[in-house]
Amino acid sequence: MQIEIYSDTICPWCYIGKRRLERALAERPQEALEITWRAFQLNPDMPAEGMDRQAYLQLKFGGAENARQVYDRVREAGREEAIPFAFEAIARTPNTIDSHRLVRFAEAGGPEAVDKVVQGLFDAYFIEGRDLGLTDELVAVAAAAGLDAEAARAFLISDEAAAPVRAEDNRARQIGIQGVPTFIFNGKYVLSGAHPPEVLHQLFDLALQDDATTAAE
Repeated sequence: MQIEIYSDTICPWCYIGKRRLERALAERPQEALEITWRAFQLNPDMPAEGMDRQAYLQLKFGGAENARQVYDRVREAGREEAIPFAFEAIARTPNTIDSHRLVRFAEAGGPEAVDKVVQGLFDAYFIEGRDLGLTDELVAVAAAAGLDAEAARAFLISDEAAAPVRAEDNRARQIGIQGVPTFIFNGKYVLSGAHPPEVLHQLFDLALQDDATTAAE
């Protein structure tokens, strides 16, 4: 079974979606599972240096009060998944290209390294309020995931993988993805949103049937 996950590193529902997928897999483990994280930018026009958080909330939600109402729902969903969102700790909303590039860098270390980096990015931003637009912060995430810090730094200060990440984001929009998380099973079954395990199980069944049909041909 192959699962592609289109996600942004500053998307709270993507964090919730990851946790719910993990619960679904704990309940129904899948053999020969391949998970690939795909880049999507919620704010593709974000300046490279990012933006002051309050200015961002004003532009996106019309102010902090409207944002609070939106994020109250996210907090509640987070509590159900044991995610202690600390939105008040976030001082800047970053451009996420480099954080997506870090996920690409982690791929050389295998699936476990990728998962640790993705988790580390979510935790750094949503729980610790760290600026994912800063190279030092991204290097710290890489190091905490067990990756070579100096190699990560050299990668990040280069332009390596920038074009593929942007192309992946563009492709997502071309195939009709307008929001994340979006899960694509075996390249054909699409589920948009952070759904509970029982919904993900239905997609597991479709993908497994697909695998069985392919094996029988």
